[in-house]
Amino acid sequence: MKPLESPPQLSTPPPREPILTLPGPLTAYVLLLAVIHLRVLLPVEWENWTIDVFGFIPKRYDSTLLSIDFPGGAGARVWTFVTYSLLHASFSHIAFNVLWLLPFGSALARRFGALRFFLFMAVTAIAGALAHLVTHEHAVAPMIGASASVSGAMAAAIRFAFVKGSFLSFSRGDADAAAKVPALSLSRALRNPRVLGFLGVWFGVNIIFGLGSISIGTEGVSVAWQAHIGGFFAGLLLFSLFDPVPGTPTHAADASSQDGSRRP
Repeated sequence: MKPLESPPQLSTPPPREPILTLPGPLTAYVLLLAVIHLRVLLPVEWENWTIDVFGFIPKRYDSTLLSIDFPGGAGARVWTFVTYSLLHASFSHIAFNVLWLLPFGSALARRFGALRFFLFMAVTAIAGALAHLVTHEHAVAPMIGASASVSGAMAAAIRFAFVKGSFLSFSRGDADAAAKVPALSLSRALRNPRVLGFLGVWFGVNIIFGLGSISIGTEGVSVAWQAHIGGFFAGLLLFSLFDPVPGTPTHAADASSQDGSRRP
């Protein structure tokens, strides 16, 4: 009697990791923003003091007012270039920034790792503050919010987001693989139709909101769109200084950026 053969076992492919599973560095950054935002539970006087000491106030750097003591003293002239980006005016303000950061920041945090990611967010915050200072030299109102850093993360991510296998391509891998594809050089990125389309939409939206004085995510708070642009340019131009993933030859980058959209 012939023994019964067991049916062949079908191998089950490993589950595919969702693209928006948050990496550790981004989770830590979002939690930091959330914990700091608990300051809204403080008495009004303390909350106002926090904004004055850690928000970015262009008037603080006015050379004609050196004799006036601003909250925070000389130290605030240094740390507020970064700390303003950790404060938000309301829950909707912080939620809006976090929602924009999730897809781009997730890919960037996976690619950079914790140290590079946090340093990058600080550098783009500084760039946003500088842009705001240049365009609002005598402003007294504090600027707060992570929008400049979020804009920088978006700009950095588009250097590799549309490359074949990355998170905005038509044929991507899992989240880790999508974040580690070789990036386009700046010159190649600026000739990529999808990158140019993204740039056009992003700048158009910011200019419309800025010139129209429309508030995004908060009530009664104007948009510091110059800071957004400062952070965006910093992220776009400085990406290569932070990127640990080796680049590819020009012809390979050209081929990968097509994302398989052309058929033989």
